[in-house]
Amino acid sequence: MNSRNLSNLMWGEALSLLEQADRLHRQFCRPAAALAPAWEPPVDIIETADAVAVHVALPGVAADSILVELEPGAITISARRPLPLDSSDSHPARVHALEIPYGRFQRRIGLPMQALTLTGRKLQDGCLKLTFSKKEST
Repeated sequence: MNSRNLSNLMWGEALSLLEQADRLHRQFCRPAAALAPAWEPPVDIIETADAVAVHVALPGVAADSILVELEPGAITISARRPLPLDSSDSHPARVHALEIPYGRFQRRIGLPMQALTLTGRKLQDGCLKLTFSKKEST
């Protein structure tokens, strides 16, 4: 390998590290927006003849920290996903990659809540499953 190829390789690695540092800085350094949601989890919404199921991907989020708010035209799901760093460890951690979002999140999903009743809530395998039964029309 000649010195020009080595220089290009080193320059590419340096740019990659700078890009990663900038992404981390934008993700964690938001002084004015301490309570603002940082990310939205992905959802699947599945409707059957008598129910609506909402699946929200929440790996690493404790079940008792999830807040589900029912509004007339939507549901809002919010909580905080902590960094997976063990603070009791006496050795400093070296982060090699942080691609999974962390911090406070909120997801608002528009649903006709006047026609639905929340009948089930379960967190299993990192996925929150909300089940709504449809109210009978009069």
